[in-house]
Amino acid sequence: MTERTKPANEAPASPPTLKGRTLLMSGGSRGIGLAIALRAARDGANVVMLAKTGVPHPRLEGTVHTAARQIEAAGGAALPIVGDVRNDGDVAGAVAAAIERFGGIDIVVNNASAIDLSKTPDIDMKRYDLMADINVRGTFLLSKLSLDVLRHSDNPHILTLSPPLNLDPQWAGKHLAYTMAKYGMSLTTLGLAEEFRADGVGVNSLWPATLIDTAAIRNMPGGGTMVQAARRPEIVADAAHAVLIRNSRDCTGNFFTDEDVLRQEGSTDFSVYSLGAPEDRLVPDIFL
Repeated sequence: MTERTKPANEAPASPPTLKGRTLLMSGGSRGIGLAIALRAARDGANVVMLAKTGVPHPRLEGTVHTAARQIEAAGGAALPIVGDVRNDGDVAGAVAAAIERFGGIDIVVNNASAIDLSKTPDIDMKRYDLMADINVRGTFLLSKLSLDVLRHSDNPHILTLSPPLNLDPQWAGKHLAYTMAKYGMSLTTLGLAEEFRADGVGVNSLWPATLIDTAAIRNMPGGGTMVQAARRPEIVADAAHAVLIRNSRDCTGNFFTDEDVLRQEGSTDFSVYSLGAPEDRLVPDIFL
């Protein structure tokens, strides 16, 4: 069989985009989640955002409603939902609302996460429970309740913002409670990718190679200094976009860093994401 010759007047194939795709995201009022939502919105995506911040917070910038306005200004359609990923009814309601408004769900982004780097003797058990409930249970629940509708998408993805499963004991030794919570998210990626491989659901994790300028970092002791050696959230957003436009059947079970993904896409200069520090002075993220 001879290869078909493309007619001279036939336009080249357009690169894949997220136009018309529907994302359901936990959190996203600010930081990395908002950056991912805005990158999708620039393609013309629909973004359903389940987040707790419905009214302005004294220490945190943005609400789910301000995020929705930014998404719409960027070219997307937004459905802001005030709710808690720890609440079964809120999560089920968000899935139902996404289906009612946009007819389905193509992508789930498990972005919501709580952080406390306290040592074991110092961790308050309420903080422990918060991290376990949001990070592990919330990721599992949102993914679980979305699976039936994801199977109807022609390119279904679940993307979780969690690290590679690095069993170097230093990370558990530094902050055991947080490490267990984040690794629980990553175990969810590992298990779902294998369980739903035959259904064509792409399940992956994404983690920044360096510190990222977020409210969580800025609010830590010394955070204002730390973010000077960080990158902007847009590097994670560009990497997430690159993963989410891939064929879900061929892209599953991966623990990506943002740099890994962007290098695969041909990018080698990450200085555009810098806040000013030279590349060799950036602080690597934990778990790597």
